[in-house]
Order: sequence, then structure tokens, then C-alpha cells
Amino acid sequence: MTASITDFTHFAELRRGADNNDPKVLKEVAGQFEALFLQSMLKSMREASLGDPIFGESDSHEMYQGMLDQQLAMEMASGNGIGLAEMLVRQLGGEQAAKLPVERSFAVGHARPASFVSRDPAWADAESFARDVWPHAKRVAERLNVPPEGVLAQAALETGWGKHVMARRDGETSFNLFGIKAGNNWSGDSVARRTLEFGGGAARHELAQFRAYDGVRETFDDYADLLTSNPRYSDVRNHGADVAGFANALQSSGYATDPKYADKISRVASSDTMTRVLERLKVANDMPIVH
Repeated sequence: MTASITDFTHFAELRRGADNNDPKVLKEVAGQFEALFLQSMLKSMREASLGDPIFGESDSHEMYQGMLDQQLAMEMASGNGIGLAEMLVRQLGGEQAAKLPVERSFAVGHARPASFVSRDPAWADAESFARDVWPHAKRVAERLNVPPEGVLAQAALETGWGKHVMARRDGETSFNLFGIKAGNNWSGDSVARRTLEFGGGAARHELAQFRAYDGVRETFDDYADLLTSNPRYSDVRNHGADVAGFANALQSSGYATDPKYADKISRVASSDTMTRVLERLKVANDMPIVH
């Protein structure tokens, strides 16, 4: 089930805008909230349908259906919308803020406000992402005795080859490339993000806290520390060059709840994209950037 209007975690940005007495910020975030709420409503209505998808179940069908939901949400929120944004602005910002026009914007391709999209580093493609992280993948792979291609594939899977790294509140990147959550023992920075979890044979959306880092090196070091210090991941180590064994051990250990997590890592590792980026890394004479 996706987020609903009763999920008050979405009001964090609204409260900050009101606390700072910035009516323009409040208007913009209110408009974004209305678009997000409409998309969530459309998605929930679609998931409640008892009929089979016209084109069958597939990743492509889900992606294009999500894009359609976003486009419909933007259209519904355009103009005067459904009045939700104006109501929120009037309640949180008063009549002065209510006099300004609501800015309704939505980040196409992302189920979150545009201000939550990471701005730095800007990995334009898989090659630039691999070029930056490959030396770190090799470093921690040697420490864990696992295939560096498997480590790179996991980071690529979690971030879409660096294009969807979760961001901090100010829009700067969290550098969390492995989807590591911030538990009670985490004392560093963290970011909140809605995530899809699997359990009891069903998928559900929930809000979770994830760790935030100062750079690529730090996220890889923490990733290696996690897999070496936590007993539940003891079987993840020492797979040598066996990508499938490494991926299956990650899933068996409970690293992720996605029942297809191991298969997805293996497919990324054997993909044409992985072959291409590794070949280009081998022929490159310049040293990779190290953050």
C-alpha cells in the first residue's frame, strides 16, 4: 500500500517552510505534495483492481504505468488542482501566504519532490559511475574475498548506475550506494525515504531512515564494515570470483527483502552494460576519480 493523506511524514517540508516564514517555499512544497498525493491515490486505485493488466505483468508494464500515474497526477494538479494545496497553505502559512499562486511541480521519473533529487555527484551515465566507484569496489572486494563485479553490480542495482542516489533534505547526495539503513546503532547523518519492502508474500511501502555519508570512499568502507562485523553476513564473504554465490548469500542473509534480489544482481553483473563499462575501464589510461 502506498502512502496516504494520513501519512504525516510528508508534512516535514511543509513545516520547515512555515517555520521559516517563507510563503513561496510553502506554496511550492504544497503544490508538490498535492501532485504526490494524487499519484499515490491513482496508484492505490490501480493496485486495488481485481483485473489482470492488459499487457501482463512485467517490469516494463510497471514502469510505463507509473509514468502514466505521474502524468495524470500532474494534469489533475495543474490549474486550481483539487484544492488540497491551497488548504494546506492557508492552514500552515495564513492568509498572507494564501494570496500567492501555488507552484505545482513534480519530478518526472521520481516519486518524490524535485528538491529530494540528488544534485552531486552528477553521474551522467554508467561509465562515469563505474569509473568513480570501481577502485573502491576492488578494494572492498579484496577485503571481503568476493568478486568486485558483484560489488559494483549491487551498487548499480541499488542506484540505477548512480542516477538515483537518495538525497539529503537540502538536495545534496547521501552517497548511500548500497541502501544501508540507519539502525539504532548508527550515530551519523541519515535521510528518510519511502521504500518497497517484501514480507509475508506481499510488497508494502514504508518510510525508513537510511545512512548518509560524506563521500564514495566512506560508503564503501561502511559497507565492508557491515559485512565483516555483523554475524548474519558471515556467509556473504569468501566467494572468490563467484558472483552468483555472492549474490545468493546476500539474499539468504536477509540483506534485502526482495525475493529476486540475488537474480537482479547477477543479471546486472552479466549485462551488456557491465561488460561495456569494464572493458572501457581496462583500456583507460587515466586514474579513476577517488572521492
